[in-house]
Amino acid sequence: MAQQEYSIVDAADVDSFSDEADVLVVGLGASGTCAAIEAREAGADVLVLERASAGGGLTMSAAGHFYLGGGTRVQKAVGVKDDVEEMIKYLEAVTPEPDMDKIRVYCEQSVEHFDWLVARGVPFKDTMYPAKDVVQMTDECLIWSGNEEAWPFREKAIPAPRGHKVAKEGEAGGAELMDRLIPCAERLGVRLECDAGVEALVRASSGEIVGVRYRKYDELRTVRARKAVILATGHYTLDPEMLAANCPRLADDRIEKQGSTFDFGVGHKLGVMAGGVTQHMDGALITSPFYPPECLLKGILVNKHGKRFIDEDCYHARSSAMCLEQPDGKAYLIADESFFERPAYGWQELIDAWDTIEDMERDLKMPEGALQKTIADYNQHAKSGEDPEYHKAAKWLVPLATPPYAALDLSLGSAHFVGFALGGLKCSIDGEVLDPQDKVIPGLYAIGACASNIAQDGKGYSSGTCIGESTFFGRRAGRHAGAPD
Repeated sequence: MAQQEYSIVDAADVDSFSDEADVLVVGLGASGTCAAIEAREAGADVLVLERASAGGGLTMSAAGHFYLGGGTRVQKAVGVKDDVEEMIKYLEAVTPEPDMDKIRVYCEQSVEHFDWLVARGVPFKDTMYPAKDVVQMTDECLIWSGNEEAWPFREKAIPAPRGHKVAKEGEAGGAELMDRLIPCAERLGVRLECDAGVEALVRASSGEIVGVRYRKYDELRTVRARKAVILATGHYTLDPEMLAANCPRLADDRIEKQGSTFDFGVGHKLGVMAGGVTQHMDGALITSPFYPPECLLKGILVNKHGKRFIDEDCYHARSSAMCLEQPDGKAYLIADESFFERPAYGWQELIDAWDTIEDMERDLKMPEGALQKTIADYNQHAKSGEDPEYHKAAKWLVPLATPPYAALDLSLGSAHFVGFALGGLKCSIDGEVLDPQDKVIPGLYAIGACASNIAQDGKGYSSGTCIGESTFFGRRAGRHAGAPD
């Protein structure tokens, strides 16, 4: 299939526009829908162009978590105490290059954002899912969805659960979210055009972006934007060339790519052509969760040399990222008979079980004595509820002393890994696309997965960050772009 070409069109070369609106939104996923709602509520005439035959984007296949805190209705209802400043400190600690202005406004307005969603029909139950899991398969709401309780983050901010899942069983929360937001936009009078593939931005001689050119089936149309164009086109994971150039780790054929049909980095490409710059393009969430069941957190992760390398009770994308960084991508989870269960997702093979650590060490071709020493040291400290090397929380510390001993294979090429890219266009706090000198490109905004805001890598990720920031900064962009002159 030929690579789609994108371009910038000179407004002086446009003979006529087939339509016009105050605000043009490119993409009807979570961010684009929220932007359209806010722009319309600000009084703007809004037209959304969606490449697929229906809206929803990648959010439709998501479980529907929002990373929100600071005292939401749900947190209060289940007795969780949270504080805006602690949420700020946590996001600062887990983010490689934190934009503190964005983090602060996101946290300070987190409760308001939750209330905004509820007011537009998005359901959340006043319940908490108690187990450590990747996705709760019930319709319960609050979950520990990140590294809040893991070291070193628990020492930098008071831990609190902040993963708010839309009230829907299983992994259909994202679809439920879009089934509430898209009709809300339509009721407000937002105009929707599906099967509309945007191929170009229209730029005036002043440098302002004043429209887009898109193709619907065999017809090429050009639409004028009186106020702004908002790019909400998703991430770039499914574009092999962009992936190889920017995030070679994720480009590896042994990792399954997560994306919706048109996640080819359209917004990234158009934004750069208009003079914007991207950032954190090497960032990705790549994961192979070995839990649930949570009892497997009592095991230890070791590399091909028989050495531990992480506190095993951290968020699954953090431990997965560390597995990938081990020599030759080799990693194993070691468990004993007292707590071993097979992983619920079945993404890691059970290699075998052994009566002695010495036999396991030999069969896994580790240096003689290395794994034996690792486990002996771990057991000695675990008896006292301590982990001086990696600081795993005491509730997960048990000596590995009940044979047989099992090894699960978490190695790249053996375990099943999935991932998606996180990098995007550099934007202001209101979503305005910035040039290399941090000057605003007039008339152009970027939100959602084609913009870079809070989420930058998998090691610091918390489930719900993408949908949380996409909808929050999508709202800000829509409100800013659609504001009366």
